[in-house]
Parts: sequence; structure tokens; C-alpha cells
Amino acid sequence: MQASWQRRVVPGLTVIGLMVVLRLLGVFQGIEWKALDSFLRWRPAEPTSDRLLIVGINEADIQQIGTYPIPDGVLAALITELQQHQPRAIGLDLFRDLPIEPGSTQLNQLMAASPQLFGIEKIISSPVLPPPALPPEQVGFNDFALDDDGFVRRAFMGAFPPPLHPEPDRFRLSFPLLLAEAYLAEADLSIENGRRNPENMRFGDTELSRFQPDTGGYVGADASGVQMLINTRSGRSPFTVVSLSAVLAGEVEAALIRDRVVLIGVTSLSQKDLVNSGAVNTFNPGLVYGVEMHAHITSQVLSAVLDDRPAINVWPDPWEYLWIIGWGAIGMALVGIIARPAWYLLTVGLVGLGLFATSYLVLWLGGWWLPVMPTLVAFTLNGLVLPGFYLYDQTLRSRIAARQRVIEETYDAIHNGPLQSLALLLKQKADLDPTVQSQLADLNQELRTVYNRLQQESLPAAEQLHLGGGKVVDLRDALHEVLYEVYVATLKRDFPGFASLKFQVVKFEPMQEAGLPGDDRRSLCRLLEEMLCNVGKHAVGAKRLTIACYATETDNIIRVEDNGKGAAAPNASAPNAATGGRGTQQAQDLAQRLGGTYQRQLTPKGTSCELRWPTRRPRFRWLRSRS
Repeated sequence: MQASWQRRVVPGLTVIGLMVVLRLLGVFQGIEWKALDSFLRWRPAEPTSDRLLIVGINEADIQQIGTYPIPDGVLAALITELQQHQPRAIGLDLFRDLPIEPGSTQLNQLMAASPQLFGIEKIISSPVLPPPALPPEQVGFNDFALDDDGFVRRAFMGAFPPPLHPEPDRFRLSFPLLLAEAYLAEADLSIENGRRNPENMRFGDTELSRFQPDTGGYVGADASGVQMLINTRSGRSPFTVVSLSAVLAGEVEAALIRDRVVLIGVTSLSQKDLVNSGAVNTFNPGLVYGVEMHAHITSQVLSAVLDDRPAINVWPDPWEYLWIIGWGAIGMALVGIIARPAWYLLTVGLVGLGLFATSYLVLWLGGWWLPVMPTLVAFTLNGLVLPGFYLYDQTLRSRIAARQRVIEETYDAIHNGPLQSLALLLKQKADLDPTVQSQLADLNQELRTVYNRLQQESLPAAEQLHLGGGKVVDLRDALHEVLYEVYVATLKRDFPGFASLKFQVVKFEPMQEAGLPGDDRRSLCRLLEEMLCNVGKHAVGAKRLTIACYATETDNIIRVEDNGKGAAAPNASAPNAATGGRGTQQAQDLAQRLGGTYQRQLTPKGTSCELRWPTRRPRFRWLRSRS
């Protein structure tokens, strides 16, 4: 029962432990990112946002104007046209650290007189200065936090510039957050520190959870500044997009501009203002215009505050790992619950699909990002792969058992047939020719060795113990049974000390052998064999032999006593030699390895050898062996 339990549970626990370690090392990080992207992209389409408008500078606009970057005068005319329709905020997602004539003076005057106009700078890498005419509080940085695969899944809310920046000590807000703050100002909401976590940002009762290095599927990510996971809007048309030319021509309805956040940016592939994202449904898979990604971030903040739209939330690390362990355990449990292979495969497939669907639904409906990939791998390995190993192991053991039954039946057939006939003939050996007697004796011995040879072939070499007379013992049997086999086989050997024995006291009872390695079991058998051989070779005139192998509440004990007169072994190799020797040293080494003691006593009444070791094996055996 214990071996069966180990064959099922130990591999399953190993798989679960391996999944936990691999996730801690970040091996699953990439596929967890991809799973998050896919789940976000597969969500049903949300209505087009009525709070944002994107004015895209497309390829047709560039061709019509005839130059790029767009001159300052054209931008001034665009902003003036937009302001006539009273937007809540205008975000200019174009760098204007340097003038682009004609019209720079006009644009600078407009920037200085427009409190609802916001511009950009770049502070994280390859810094770009802000427009000089805009007040600092109307400038946000537009850097994106990139993952190792180059995709954008996190948004900066705020950060300090690097030390070499002209103003490294002034905390900056990001461009999307400034636009969201400007929109929410009419509801008398402003940025405050969080209540649950002072490091979070908060608008009213809505707290924006701050990204941490090990949030969700991330392992050791760069969480500098204040960041959050991006929960993009789903669908092909998350925002209304109009062209620069359409706005200047007065073709855009005022309702699309009034009370909205208007973002101005490039929507032309030729200018390559793009970021990588697998979470957005676009006509160019994996590519999103930078201005559109800023719109997603701004919309996320506004929807969370005004509509209670869920952000992307994660469990604490202990709960995530309990989730992985729990599903790995479910995969292990299914092996023992469902017996029929067809039903088993169907069940595992349906449960695995249910796990995947559950992870998708909780993200769609509640915004919870669960560790689906390592969980699915742990469940699948324990649910599909390990049963194959179990089946192979069971099949192999079944074949070995069947072969063993054939061996037993063969031996019984030989024993009950030819051997019985030989036994009758050998009883009549006085009437037989001496040559025939010898041949019959040889035939008798050869038949009796058939069983031992078959048994030897059926056992793995590491589990065999070879005794005198060709006897092979299975070391996997209970220890007291193996020791009894050693006793029986050894007492059949032709030693003078055995010939004088008249009385034997034998005690073989179950012993505490949990965790006893095969090598130690073999050594115990050899030690008992050596003890008995020394009685046979050196106990002069012994009449009584006492053998005891049993366990108490605290110790396992192997004891051999005789009442013969002891004589030193010629080679001094036995444990009961008068002066000790190699055999004694080996017995003492075994006792030390087991955490016990070996004693040999010579008395006028005979010789006693005893090995005693605790039923509970000591920890750190390597320390004991070196003491």
C-alpha cells in the first residue's frame, strides 16, 4: 500500500513543486503575458467611448499639407477649431521642444493662454524636453513601460526623471493621467494618496492599484515610478477617430468634441509612432498607435472612477501558488477516482477546458488575472502524463507478478512430480548401482536449482540477495522475512558447529523498516549470515542457538547467542572473533550508519552478538558517519 501511494503521490508532488519553482524563476512569465493579452482581446466588444475623441494625423493629411512634422501654424489652427466646441481637455501627443515654422509664435501664444491644453515630454529614455510655452503642470511624460518581449502591458502614472535630467527632483505625472485629471476636475475629483495603500493613487473612492515587481505573472519586473496594469477597451472601435483635415474643414460634429478629452496624434504607419500590444483588436495585429494607447489608459482611469469598470486585479502570491498546487492535486486525484480510460480522458479534457474558461471569465467579468498557464500545465501533467507512467508501472509489475506465478507453478509441478519420484528412488538407493545413485542425486539437485534460477532472472539485480546453495532472496520483502530466509539457508551449510546443535530458539517478528535503504537491508542480511557462520565455524560443542530479530517501541534488534566454547577465527574476520577484525569493523560501521550500536560478548556460557538501532532513523546521517 505504501509503495502504491508513493508511486502515485510522489511523482505528482514533484510535478507541482517543479511548476512552483519554475514560476518563481519566471519561466512561465512569457506565456502568462500572452494568455493575458489573448483574454483581453477575446472579450466582447464594449461600446465606443463617449468621453474621448482621437484626432489622427493620417497619411492623407500629411500628403495634403505636404510636409512632416506638421508645422506649428497648422496645429494652432487645429487647436483653435477644437476649442470653439468646448472640450474638457486637449492632449497634444506631438513633441514640440523645438519650433517648426511657420506659425511657432502663434502656437506658443495659444499654449500660454490655454489651461485645458496639455503637451508631452519624454523622461525615461532618450529624454525630450517639453514645449517651452506650456506651464510645467500642463506637461505629462508619454513614456511606456515595455516588457522583455517589447510589448506594452503597463502604464506609467507618475515618476521621477533619471538623475541626469535637468529637473531630476520634480515628480512628473504621465500624459494620460493629466488628461484624466483634467476631465474629472469638473466633478471636483483630484489625485490623492490611496487609503488602502498610501503608495497608490486615488480619485475619490476609486483607488488605482500600484504595480509591483511580482504582480500577477510578472517576476522581478522593473516597477520604478508609479505604474498600473493596462485594461484596454475591447472591440474594433473603442474610440471615435477623425482626421486633422476633417476638423479643419468643419466636418466633425460639435457633439463629438464638446465635454470630451481630445487627443491629437499620428495615425500614419509611415511615421511609425507605434507600440506593440497583443491586447488590442486592431487591423494591424500587434501594432497600436501611440495616441490610441494613451487613449486606452485615459479611458481606463475615467471608466474606473465614473463607471466602476474593474481594473486588472491579482491575488496575493500565497493564494496564487495555492491555486496552482490545488489544481495539480486535482489532477492527481482524478487518477484514483476514475477507472475507465475513455471517461478519464474525457473528464480531464473537460476539467482542463473548464479551468481555462474560468480564468477567462473571471478576467472578463471581474478583472482578476489568475495564473492560468502554470496551473494548466500542472493539472495536465498530473492528469494526463503521469497516468501513463502509472499505467506502465502497473503493467510492468503485473507482468513480473504473472512471471512469478509461472515460476511458482513450474516449481510446484517439478516438486510434486519428478522430485517426489526421485525422493522415492533415493530412499531405495541401497538397491541401486552406485553410479545410478550419483546420477539420481545430481538430477535431484539440478531440478531443485531450476526454481532458484528462474527466481533470480525475475528479480532486478539491485533487489537480489544471493545465499549459499544458489538461494536468491527478494530484498523487497519484509525485513524479518528476508532475515528468516537468511537463517534457513545458512543453517543448511556444512559447518561443524551446526552439527552439534540440539535446540534452537527462533524469533522473527516484524521490524520498523520505513526509510531503510536497500544497501542497508543487504548489509543487515550479510551481518546475520556472518554471525551464524561464525557459530558454525567457531562455537565448539554448541548445543543451543538463540536467534532473535524483532522491534521494541524504540529499537530494532538482531541478536545471535550460542552456548559453545568460542575460538578465535583464524583470519579474525568475524564480528565475534576474539581480537576483532575486519568483520567487527564492518558491523560497527553498519551500526553507526544506522545510528545504533553493535556489541559482542564472550562469557563462560557462550558468545552473544547484538545489533541494535533506533526505529526512528536519525536525520543528517552524513554528520553521524563523520563523527
